[in-house]
Amino acid sequence: MAYDEDLVERIREVIATTKGVTEKRMFGGLAFLVNGHMTVAAKRGDGLLARCDPQDTEALVAKAHVNRMVMGGREMDGWLSVDAEGVRTKRQLEPWVKRALAYAGSLPPK
Repeated sequence: MAYDEDLVERIREVIATTKGVTEKRMFGGLAFLVNGHMTVAAKRGDGLLARCDPQDTEALVAKAHVNRMVMGGREMDGWLSVDAEGVRTKRQLEPWVKRALAYAGSLPPK
């Protein structure tokens, strides 16, 4: 199953003025990188993968529709999986993308 093209377009709208953004197909979805750091992605199927400060993970997974990303059977702090229901509107999507952009922007360029 492919990623949600509408979600990709909505992500592009939010990051349109951000410098250093590239797109890359990863994990069956489409990822957006800032200065070489994966920031957000439209997941295979539906929903969003968003990067955050690992220290914020616990508080953020307490929100509706949010879980830690699981990779290789391990839950990963600093990576959030947001269900499609949690990013249906611009009002829902924008804070996740902006949070991920802020964190990725705080990292040194690769």
